[in-house]
Amino acid sequence: MLFAPSVDEMYPAGGVTYVNVERLSERLCGRSRPGHFRGVATVVSKLFHVVQPEAAFFGQKDAAQLAVIRTMVRYLLLPVEIVACPIVREADGLALSSRNVYLSSEQRRQALTLYRSLSRVKELYEGGERDTTRLIGAGVEEFSREPGARLDFLEIVDAESLERWKRRGLGHL
Repeated sequence: MLFAPSVDEMYPAGGVTYVNVERLSERLCGRSRPGHFRGVATVVSKLFHVVQPEAAFFGQKDAAQLAVIRTMVRYLLLPVEIVACPIVREADGLALSSRNVYLSSEQRRQALTLYRSLSRVKELYEGGERDTTRLIGAGVEEFSREPGARLDFLEIVDAESLERWKRRGLGHL
């Protein structure tokens, strides 16, 4: 069975009702994309209402989106299990995304900086480093090695609340 609603069905003219997950929607990439997570939460809640799934699967690649949807489901008491799916990567480490086709070869090369940065942080963490300032610094340093790569933010946060770790040491990543 396929549910393929038209734009008019999902977004009727004169729409005045939205779902906004306060606080989480303004953290991480939400800071530079005002209204993005309101749109995500609204359309996902509409789809959950119409389809009434038992479970919905979201990739960990979009960690902030996953946190927003989990929180929305919890607070709206929606009877759907949210399942986090691991990141799938291409052979060179770039996370799979339908948007990768829009990258030029130069942008794709620059995008790999994120994977190298995260890998460096993970390597240090697995080697025993727990100071979040040092871990973040190592990730930022990796970005500085790639001319043209732009870093919006690099933070270590709680996966549910998206709040920065306030202590210097981490128990687990």
